[in-house]
Amino acid sequence: MSEVRSVALRGDLFEQRVREHWAGQFGRRLDVLVAGCAHGGPPALERVEVRATGVDEDHPVVRAVLEERGDLVAWSLGDLRSVPLPPRSYDLIQLSFLLERVRHAELIFDRLLQALRPGGLVLLRMRDRRSAYGLLDRATPAWARRALWRAVIGPGRPGPLPAVYEPLASTDGMHAFCLSRGLMITDEERRATGPARAGRLGRAAITAVSRLTSGRHSAAHDEITMVIRKPQHHFARVL
Repeated sequence: MSEVRSVALRGDLFEQRVREHWAGQFGRRLDVLVAGCAHGGPPALERVEVRATGVDEDHPVVRAVLEERGDLVAWSLGDLRSVPLPPRSYDLIQLSFLLERVRHAELIFDRLLQALRPGGLVLLRMRDRRSAYGLLDRATPAWARRALWRAVIGPGRPGPLPAVYEPLASTDGMHAFCLSRGLMITDEERRATGPARAGRLGRAAITAVSRLTSGRHSAAHDEITMVIRKPQHHFARVL
């Protein structure tokens, strides 16, 4: 699996995979679970009908964002280890910047996968704990993150949200997880999109972290993007 790469840009990649999946379903409506729904909306593609439901942790910042959203038919906030998720109910799971900010990430991802229909896709975006951005994010005390958020990030972005970064929030962690569950990573990309990069102070701090770690934590990227397919067959662990 580690050799699979896509040459498409992230936005084009997700659009392409969603359209292919929609065509394979003979053009019927796609049911989408937006996990981590504080970040981004569901796919909006011409001629592709989707019905999107959101789920996220019950955090004041998340709740404030969702109360102004109109692109979800329903949403639920709570402990993601127990929030209701009907099994095999969704064609797509859009998993956006959630796994790096929750505890028990593997358990939560397993529960999300149980809600995915066989043959369904996970459109994954997460921050990499192995990047300089990830190290800086989780090493900065919560009070400092709150104080710096408005000055460094600027208005319009939800946050700051918790920075947990369990091992699953990394390329190696995700590959090991998918291998153990019989999941297929069909596409993988790395990009530099972290909100701290919008400010000069944030970019300087990320560069300094990379240099201090002799490049072990790279400043070249912070976001991991993957398309993950759940198998159709009966013998996969996650069904």
